[in-house]
Amino acid sequence: MKQLSPRARVLTAAAVLGVVGAGTVGAVSASADAPAAAAEAAVGADAGSRNLTQSTHLTVAAATKAAQATLDAAKKENQRVTVAVVDRNGNTIVTLRGDGAGPQSYESAERKAYTAVSWNAPTSELAKRLTQTPNLKDIPGTLFLAGGAPVTAKGAPVAGIGVAGAPSGDLDEKFAQAGVAALGR
Repeated sequence: MKQLSPRARVLTAAAVLGVVGAGTVGAVSASADAPAAAAEAAVGADAGSRNLTQSTHLTVAAATKAAQATLDAAKKENQRVTVAVVDRNGNTIVTLRGDGAGPQSYESAERKAYTAVSWNAPTSELAKRLTQTPNLKDIPGTLFLAGGAPVTAKGAPVAGIGVAGAPSGDLDEKFAQAGVAALGR
């Protein structure tokens, strides 16, 4: 294979950059029209349309209130825990790691909260289901250990509270229930 001279390498690099730059400008100018089209479509959407649905989500303030109530309940019993509150879609709204909580508790709390809201049931109840359906534990992001509690509104799940770090899942779940109860006050 023949080596290119320094001059030929510079000219080749300049040509490549020119082609890439032209493609980028074309892509940017093509996508500049997309927001205008999306805005027109949004204006045409009817809020009463059968194609839309509404869902209820906790506010950040409510999630923080529940998380703090959970930590307070654990502190009264000298337990060091982490609490996570997730929305209906399993997205974390707030996670509070209590003073002295173990490093494993952070992820465990989030996974328990996700599991509780996904099945709209306390994770202690869901853990019992593993005897009949052991492959449930293979679902990504879930943790079938006691310590998660669902939050409902009008009978539908709107959030999950997960707690991890106490010496037993029963205590974790008791503290999660304190967070759920705080939302009713």
